[in-house]
Amino acid sequence: MTDRRLIIIFCIVLVDMVSFGLLIPLMPSYAARFGASPFVAGLILSVYPLMQVIAAPILGRMSDVFGRKPILLLSIGGTVAALLVLGFANALWMLVASRMLDGITGGNISVAQAYISDITSIEDRGKAFGLIGAAFGLGFIIGPVTGGLLIGYGAQIPPFFAAGLAATNLLLVTFLLRESLSAKRRAEIAATPAHGFNLHELASTLKLPRVGPLMSVRVVIGLTFSVFEGGFGLWALNGLGLVPRDIGFVLAYVGVISVVIQLGLIGPLTKRFKDPQLIVGATALAAVSLAAWGLSPNIWTLLALMPFLSLGMAVSNTVVGSALTKAVHPDEVGGIIGLSTSVGALTRIPASAIAGALLSVGVWAPGVLAGLVTAAAVPFAYARLIKRPDAPLPPRETGAAGVL
Repeated sequence: MTDRRLIIIFCIVLVDMVSFGLLIPLMPSYAARFGASPFVAGLILSVYPLMQVIAAPILGRMSDVFGRKPILLLSIGGTVAALLVLGFANALWMLVASRMLDGITGGNISVAQAYISDITSIEDRGKAFGLIGAAFGLGFIIGPVTGGLLIGYGAQIPPFFAAGLAATNLLLVTFLLRESLSAKRRAEIAATPAHGFNLHELASTLKLPRVGPLMSVRVVIGLTFSVFEGGFGLWALNGLGLVPRDIGFVLAYVGVISVVIQLGLIGPLTKRFKDPQLIVGATALAAVSLAAWGLSPNIWTLLALMPFLSLGMAVSNTVVGSALTKAVHPDEVGGIIGLSTSVGALTRIPASAIAGALLSVGVWAPGVLAGLVTAAAVPFAYARLIKRPDAPLPPRETGAAGVL
């Protein structure tokens, strides 16, 4: 990671995820302080991904028209403001407002991915996108641990600390990051309106010959992986009897594995194999691993399984994201990444509730059913991505430019 621009983009995403992870152990106590029930607290947590669904495509398309740097500055500034509101919160509505604003500005991850697409070649893009995955993994390692340590100094300290990190990002982008999108490219799409996520947009995108199969796989793996992420804590408590401290250690272990995979394996794998081969293989590995997760009888089996599950998840998510940027015209990259980010956020909204409902069937149910659903995507991906490769880019009047 010798390109200074990639380092700055890595820092942007890392701070986003540290800030998000930092608040995970704090939100229940915050909500309880204002008299919110556990159910209401859960709804407040769902506000963040819901706002991302709405905001990510808008920010992505705005970055196509106005440039990546101005939108990054706008969104990071919004994150600073959201965290300050949380730190000063003295009523429940301020808590809700903070999560809404943070969710809207959290859509800057799609802009960061678009920036990476601007400055990397097609051959190196998969490796560069691995940096985003590594930042996610590091954020979920550092964030919860930092939040748990800082809350001992006062409930306001963690959000103020996160706001300081975001403000540092703001300075980095302001003074060190150059715009990656030329004025000529911005002018070419200046007349294209930006709008948010809607089901009609997603349905139209799924019909595109190159984007459709990739986005279909994105929807499936987004949902099943979110069931794992959202339901793991409940499963570990009910299935293995793990206490919260042990659950935290397991999640930190998973985060470390994810970082190693993103930084050490994604690059060589994308050099050795084509995107469709990686997507099909990683999705199949994830399907088997998810089912095995549901059937894990003890902590040792779980720990042995996690590297395989992490590998399947990391490779399929990263390579699908990278492949999507190659499946549209260059001036549509911001929009397609924004839509993909929205799909990911949308699948996270109901994930905890789905996992909880499946646990009432049996502790095996979330993993086994998530594995079966993921497995169903494998033959589809094989047929559409390997057997029918390299479909032509759609014409602009009927392609992604008219949809995104």
